[in-house]
Amino acid sequence: MQNRSWSRQVFQWFNYVLLGFLGLLCILPLIHVLAVSFSSNAAATGGLVKFWPVGFNWKSYEFVMSSDRFLKSLVVTLERVALGGGINMLLTLITAYPLSKESERFKPRTLYAWFFMVTILFSGGLIPLFMVVRETGIMGSIWALILPGAVPVFNIILLLNFFRGLPREMEEAAFIDGAGHLSTLFRVFVPLSLPALATITLLTVVSHWNAWFDGLIFMNSPDRYPLQSYLQTIVIKQDFTNMTEQDLKNMRLISDRTIKSAQIFLGSLPILLVYPFLQKYFVTGMTLGSVKD
Repeated sequence: MQNRSWSRQVFQWFNYVLLGFLGLLCILPLIHVLAVSFSSNAAATGGLVKFWPVGFNWKSYEFVMSSDRFLKSLVVTLERVALGGGINMLLTLITAYPLSKESERFKPRTLYAWFFMVTILFSGGLIPLFMVVRETGIMGSIWALILPGAVPVFNIILLLNFFRGLPREMEEAAFIDGAGHLSTLFRVFVPLSLPALATITLLTVVSHWNAWFDGLIFMNSPDRYPLQSYLQTIVIKQDFTNMTEQDLKNMRLISDRTIKSAQIFLGSLPILLVYPFLQKYFVTGMTLGSVKD
């Protein structure tokens, strides 16, 4: 370590500067959005806010979070993330496991693989999807937000490819000890696949948390909107119905920019809180399989 050449040191410092610059490019926009959300109407509208609030106030967050509809939409979103994420992960596991087998061991594997691939390349369209949801009787319920996308094919492909890279000797050893397929999946494959499962879990949670369009289509009452659908009606469409007189007075202290910034930050906050706990699995996932005996 003490005998590093000057070229090696220059290369490392260049990497530090480059990575630091890229890190700033990622975090500065979020800091700017946060500063705008806490700024006054005049400062945000006049473009005076950079990376620190000007005319600090909480009015944008109070405006977004004060109504009962916001709290109801938050509960719907949390319910959707919990139920939808759990169902997605369960179906991903039990589908990726058999598809990771060779064709000699699972004869219909190729047929099922092509069946799932077709769903990625082609879609029935929005109107047939709406008709299916309506005819199944789940319109307006939480299941209308979960069941249409209950089988995430892209995540299945990611996980089955990860399963293929696991040592087959461990699976054979589990069968010799008397384990069945379900025991092998949940006691052997799942513990060995934590990095991949962490990545897929984050993708699933983010997709459910950020989804808003299906809430507008399948929820027949604004009280059943998920959080992103509710915020979309407030911020994009400027739906000011059911506002109180105090809400209209607060509109003088806030602007469209501050409300949008508050929405963006509130929508990103849960993922920002979850990511640090999953980062170690991402690092492990990058190093798995990189060193061979």
